[in-house]
Amino acid sequence: MEPQTPSLIFGLTAIDIATLLAAVATFAVMVAIWAATTVRDPMASRVKALQERREQLKAGITAPRRRASLNQRAEATDLMRNILKKLSVLQDEQMKLAKQQLAQAGIRNKDAAVAVIFARAMLPIVIGGTMCVGVYLLGWFDHLSELKRFGIAAGSLLLSYKAPDIYVQNMVGKRTAAIRKGLPDALDLLVICAEAGLTVDAAFNRVARELGKGFPELGDEFALTAIELSFLTDRRTAFENLAWRVNLDSVRGVVTTMIQTEKYGTPLASALRVLSAEFRNERMMRAEEKAARLPAIMTVPLICFILPVLFIVILGPAACAISDNFINR
Repeated sequence: MEPQTPSLIFGLTAIDIATLLAAVATFAVMVAIWAATTVRDPMASRVKALQERREQLKAGITAPRRRASLNQRAEATDLMRNILKKLSVLQDEQMKLAKQQLAQAGIRNKDAAVAVIFARAMLPIVIGGTMCVGVYLLGWFDHLSELKRFGIAAGSLLLSYKAPDIYVQNMVGKRTAAIRKGLPDALDLLVICAEAGLTVDAAFNRVARELGKGFPELGDEFALTAIELSFLTDRRTAFENLAWRVNLDSVRGVVTTMIQTEKYGTPLASALRVLSAEFRNERMMRAEEKAARLPAIMTVPLICFILPVLFIVILGPAACAISDNFINR
């Protein structure tokens, strides 16, 4: 008998394909091991850049390109501020609110508040005005009714006005959720640091370094608070700035506790331990609340997608049998 030739797939035998797959799997395992062993600290590069910038400022040798970019940014900000002042839409309360929202979103550039107010004032004129001119003068959407054309024009005006606020509020919500998730662990670390005998600013600095990998937003806020505690004359101001930058009631409670311990000399570790337990219970209650809402949320997909298929599977054979019987008769 002649020996059987092995079957080929794309010119490769089964042994060749198995060898190739084993090589790919080995390479994937090596890449996974390399990625797991070379995890970088996101705070390290930022601290290094800040230190380099500080040394450059001390030596007085800032780069010309950096100066040029700062000058261009300052000129653009001055232009926007002048336009807003001429339109009489730049108010102090509005600036304070915009700065607080941007700080809560993690943007600490002073010129960003002017840019947000400028976008809020100019976008309705540019986008909404263009849409109104196109709808009522250039004949856009003529095939639609008058009510729908009015809705398009009014909707473009409203959305263009609210777009900067929606964007900033979205950033604030994401950052607040990330800080809320890591706050109980941060309080536990603060308790450990306080019981170890560290000062408050050293404890905040240590917690910022430890939480920088898992919760970079919270680590950033704690690092900034530690810096403010080290150079501000009034430590209460540093804690109040933390509550001002974070839109979270839990952080305000922590700030109130820290201020009271600084003022009355109450034990810090026990107060922070109680707060940590309360925040963990709050997080558990929030998870239980989401789990309790699941039946109501699943009702609509159940009715729209699962029940029709179930009815077809159950009643389909019976309907086919009844149809066959009537046809045979």
